[in-house]
Formats: sequence, C-alpha cells, structure tokens
Amino acid sequence: MSHDDPNLLTAANNPRHIAIIMDGNGRWAQKRFMPRAFGHQAGVKAVRKMVEYCAQQQIEVLTLFAFSSENWRRPQDEVSMLMGLFLATLQSEINKLDRNNIRLRFIGDRSQFSESLQKKMAEGEAQTQHNSALTLVIAANYGGRWDISQACQQVVDKILTGELPQQAITEHLLNQHLSTHGLPEPDLFIRTGGEQRVSNFLLWQLAYTEMYFTPTLWPDFDEQSLEAAIISFKGRQRRFGHTGEQILNQSVTL
Repeated sequence: MSHDDPNLLTAANNPRHIAIIMDGNGRWAQKRFMPRAFGHQAGVKAVRKMVEYCAQQQIEVLTLFAFSSENWRRPQDEVSMLMGLFLATLQSEINKLDRNNIRLRFIGDRSQFSESLQKKMAEGEAQTQHNSALTLVIAANYGGRWDISQACQQVVDKILTGELPQQAITEHLLNQHLSTHGLPEPDLFIRTGGEQRVSNFLLWQLAYTEMYFTPTLWPDFDEQSLEAAIISFKGRQRRFGHTGEQILNQSVTL
C-alpha cells in the first residue's frame, strides 16, 4: 500500500464513508408519551442535519439504514406509516438535495415497495446522478445477507448466459456485484439508541470498519454527536492486518 492508500487513513483524516443505523425513533416518542409516528418524523429532521453536516465536512458517502428487510415484521399500521413518510420525504427533499449537489442512491430490494415509491426512488437517483458533493445512500428493504446472496446470483446468472467466462468466484468479483459497488467501504459505522449489534447491515462491507455505539436516540443525534463519533474514529489506529509499527513507520507496501 502506498502512503496515498485510502485504507491508511491518518488521525488527521475524516472518514470517507460513514454508515449509520438510525435507532431509537420509537423510544424517543414513547418517552414523550407520543405515538411512534412522531418519533419517525423527528428522525427525518435528524437526517437533514446529518446530511448537511457531512456535506460541509466533505465526507464522500453517508449511508443510512432507513428500513431493513426485517422491518416488515413490525405492526402493519407502523409499516404503512413509514412507507407514507418515506414517499412524502422523498417528494419534499429531492430538489433540495439536487440544489446542494448531493447524489442520491438507494440500495436494497425495491420489489416489495409500491409502484409510486419505486418510481420516486428512480426519479431521485436520475435527477441527482451527476452531483458530486456527497453521495447519500439510503438502505431500504436492505439486508446484508440479501446483498451477498443477490451478488452471488448475479455472478452465476452471468456465467450461465455467457456474459462472464466460467471462473472462480473471488472477493473482487463479488464486490463488483454488491449493491454498494463503486463506493468506498465504510470507515466509520455508527449505531444510535444503545444497541450494540449490526443487525444484518452491510455485513460484507463492514469487515474493517470502525464501530461506534451511542445510547443517544436518533432524533437527539445532532452535529455535535456526529463530531464526537468522528473524533473517536480519528483517535484509532486502523491496521488492516498489519502491525502497529508498520502503520506508524508508513512502511507498508503491496
């Protein structure tokens, strides 16, 4: 690895890619004796703050876990409310994202969403596809195991149809078919709300990601909270299998 390798981030560098599980909306509302829907609405406001802050800090990619493939198990009225909020938020925010040079990208299985929601997602991606200030990735109906499975299926299908020559399935080949292809792997993973697990989020991509867990509920997670997470990240030494001495001496070579 050269000194310019992005995997050898020094303490002075911000993370290129931050991935967040936004947990605690429902509990935030319940603490205030309000319906869970109010917590999700407050969570949208927190998203706006995070997007603005990451753009200002020149973070390249912000990935937010909006709706997991397991969230369909929630009560039907809450799922319906989340879908409505998702659509309404997209309709109100896409133009703002575009004006601020932010690219929108969705990962996950869209097939279970309504046609209107799928259309709005595609429109948002198309409208913002050439923007370059920040890539905002929304994981919706996403699961890490699904991501790896669909990548394997894509590779097998391409080999069977002759689009790819018959070959060994390597990490590099699978990586090219994951839903996050073309993006740097997350440097910093944040989970709000006090739980300390990854919940089937970006399982492949988080292999060398620095983890940061906070009890702060998502609607209360603000710019200062994110700054604290980034400061924690900067204080860590990322070795990627090398020794600490190699990293400190900048003597790692391929």
